[in-house]
Amino acid sequence: MAKPISLEKILFSQGFGTRRYCSDLVYADLVKVNGVVAEDPEERIPTEGLILNVEGKDWEYHEKAYIAFNKPPNYECSHKTTHHPSIYSLLPAPFVERGLQCVGRLDYDTTGLLLISDDGQFIHKMTTPKKNIGKVYEITTPDPITQYQIDHLMNGVILDDDPRPCYATACKQVSENVLAMTIVEGRYHQVKRMMAAVGNHVAKLHRTEIGAYVMPADLAEGQWRWLYEDDLKQLSQSVDAK
Repeated sequence: MAKPISLEKILFSQGFGTRRYCSDLVYADLVKVNGVVAEDPEERIPTEGLILNVEGKDWEYHEKAYIAFNKPPNYECSHKTTHHPSIYSLLPAPFVERGLQCVGRLDYDTTGLLLISDDGQFIHKMTTPKKNIGKVYEITTPDPITQYQIDHLMNGVILDDDPRPCYATACKQVSENVLAMTIVEGRYHQVKRMMAAVGNHVAKLHRTEIGAYVMPADLAEGQWRWLYEDDLKQLSQSVDAK
């Protein structure tokens, strides 16, 4: 069991501001610990199962943050954006303060599952090319998807800037114009370029799965949720199986 930590340090670790600011929150009666108003920022608090309430909003304590986010279109996966707003503008301010980063990015017009964390080892493990972690994309096309195109994607296509074949590891035709395709690489605009290489185009692109983790059906666009131990085990199995 982890040792109790001072409330000031807990608030600071969760991204609620400087230590001085965190102390001031406590002195202003703006912090509750498991439903009870806190009085002393130096009080040592057990962190297991800890629920904070800061300025009227509940907050689960997590030593490291791991979240799933359903990315909407027209947002960039960057803190410093160029043409579109940042996905971080849709997340609680403490996540930005504690430095959460995307575990791999999606193009601004691509929607769906993003993993976001402040655990550098986790980010590296999930993004290193050596692990070949599968990602499933739901592709909507303007033209009907043919069996020839699916076969071509599975057998490998050559992209303009790379002589190495680029493969889909699985394809499932959902409807005439919708294909669920699994890839393990992360080349630049890979799915869009693969579809163009077989004579079709991407009208909409939506990521639904990373490894063994499937985005929950009730996670609305623009919303996030914590990843818990079982979720992380699923993701770990995806990596360790490689």
